[in-house]
Amino acid sequence: MTRSNQPDPSASGHRNSGADWGVHAEWRWAGQSCHWRVLGDRASPALVLVHGFAAGSGHWRRNAAVLAAAGWRVYGLDLIGFGASSQPALWLDNRLWARQLRAFIEQVVQAPVVLVGHSLGGLVALSCAVFFPDLVRAVVAAPLPDPSLMLPPAGSHPRRRPWLRRLRRWLVNLLCRLLPLELLVPLLAHSPLLDLGIQSAYRTAVIGDVELHRVIAKPARRPGAVRALRAMSIAMALRPQAATAPALLKRLSQPLLLIWGLEDRLVPVLVAEQVGRLRPDLPLELIEGSGHCPHDEHPDAFNALLLQWLAQLPGSGPAASPGR
Repeated sequence: MTRSNQPDPSASGHRNSGADWGVHAEWRWAGQSCHWRVLGDRASPALVLVHGFAAGSGHWRRNAAVLAAAGWRVYGLDLIGFGASSQPALWLDNRLWARQLRAFIEQVVQAPVVLVGHSLGGLVALSCAVFFPDLVRAVVAAPLPDPSLMLPPAGSHPRRRPWLRRLRRWLVNLLCRLLPLELLVPLLAHSPLLDLGIQSAYRTAVIGDVELHRVIAKPARRPGAVRALRAMSIAMALRPQAATAPALLKRLSQPLLLIWGLEDRLVPVLVAEQVGRLRPDLPLELIEGSGHCPHDEHPDAFNALLLQWLAQLPGSGPAASPGR
């Protein structure tokens, strides 16, 4: 798809805010259907929003319109396995999603971008920036999750022997295939347990937020949800060390902003402190009263912090756009 064939947000029939924000379209990559959306002037600098685990681009319901009004061409992409994109039994990890994001930038956006990722999306954005640096101007991770951030630094423990690595791979595959996901996923997706799971990511009460429930529940109820979750669980557990956040942070050359909810129970601020030890040069912004989803729970504070940081990037903002 060329840029001239992109949907036009200035046309009627699109929403500026809410979970259905933007003009929606489908793009094919590696035989998979990828859902995406866009909002903002074609001449504005490009910014891609990357959602977190179990969500989709609709989770940026309280951010996209503000960013577009501030002079950005805002894209949202559903990662493979999530949202309205395909849910295949592929090896789904941050390396594959980084390749999907690279192809999206090259084929759809067709210009270097700023990547803004929530949770898993932050790890994917970081991966894309490291693996394909010419396509990414800057990264925002809000927050940056990776279990490896809580492990001892590489080199501080003995290197695993080959037979131990093979044993670990076998055990991970066995456990993930034995888990009765065919029973668990539909049970969670169609019961009040889903609302409790969503609530665990928020500090303020969100049970009863019908729109948020729909953003999370709809992908989980699709036929391919189980196979995608199983493939994802295996692939993420067996990533090589070079694809983990500590290794990626060491290689990152672009600006990176960290935004964290001060009361995040899923990826606590302790993880942010570990990131700071690895990269003390990275700015960290904490949002009080927020849990794991600061962009959705405290959008005014999040949007203000994000726009203030973006304005400091070289060549960013409306003034840098052609014809403005």
